[in-house]
Amino acid sequence: MQDKTFDAFNDQARQFFEPMRKLNSLMLQNMERVSEYQMESLKRYSQMGTERLRDATEVTDAESLRDFGTRQAEMMNALSQQMLEDARTLGEMSLQFKAELEQLYTESGQAFAEQAGQAAEAAKPAAAAKPTAEKSEAAEKPAPAKSTSQATRKRSGGSAS
Repeated sequence: MQDKTFDAFNDQARQFFEPMRKLNSLMLQNMERVSEYQMESLKRYSQMGTERLRDATEVTDAESLRDFGTRQAEMMNALSQQMLEDARTLGEMSLQFKAELEQLYTESGQAFAEQAGQAAEAAKPAAAAKPTAEKSEAAEKPAPAKSTSQATRKRSGGSAS
């Protein structure tokens, strides 16, 4: 008896916390994806910066300075393109996360509605059985005896002796 009750309690607790577990898992997956992408972006940007510093150390005369300036302008263009691509990718990631969250909330809402419906259906037979049980108990019990006081008997003309 206790095992069944304990198992039922565990199942209810599992069902209760399942949406929160799914939400936490979804948020963790999203955080991992975004962090990983940001780390890759940081690596690309730091490599670009390191290359620029190496190129700057190779400047020895006016001609190499002019070449460095040209490559610097090209690098800035590539950097701005990379930043736009990174922003676009992060935007897509956030839209994907939003869609996954909406799906999770929809599923959780439907599951909650189903559970509420099942609970309401289970409560209907119990509520319907309760009044009939009370009526049958009332029919079986004799009515309580009425007590009368001496004052009531005197008014009705009865004698107390």
